[in-house]
Amino acid sequence: MTDFGALLAALGECQVEYIVVDGAAAIAHGSARLTQDLDVVYRRTPENLDRLVAALAAHKPYLRGAPAGLPFLWDRDVLRRGLNFTLITSLGEIDLLGEIPGGGAWEDLQAGAIELKVFGTSCLCLSLPQLIRAKVAAGRPKDLEALAELEAILEEDGEYGVLPD
Repeated sequence: MTDFGALLAALGECQVEYIVVDGAAAIAHGSARLTQDLDVVYRRTPENLDRLVAALAAHKPYLRGAPAGLPFLWDRDVLRRGLNFTLITSLGEIDLLGEIPGGGAWEDLQAGAIELKVFGTSCLCLSLPQLIRAKVAAGRPKDLEALAELEAILEEDGEYGVLPD
């Protein structure tokens, strides 16, 4: 089981700049759906890559699905050379995303993101319109299934305005 609160706390303690997306973002907005992993879009500055490495280092990050014993070095250069990482840690599963379909990178998402309490931690999270756009763009069956619920939540909450085009 993924300890969402502990993963978010680890990121927060190291002042990692990130935005919660996908299932955890949906839960933060009131979705009843479950998720297995924490998905975040992380800022790709050298300083933030260092903070991200520090935040997860003690929790033994390893490539999820990779054979046991495969050499994996967790450092800034690995993050800089890659974009998206699906990891397993001692706290559970986390997906580090350099960008997402329908939204882009951290810099593209940050202005529209909102601060919410997610699993006990205040952090930036996709707004409902951003989340809906990302789900539509991803187009996976599980994302499309979640749309009706997210649209209903958006409709109930006038604070977020109208659905995106």
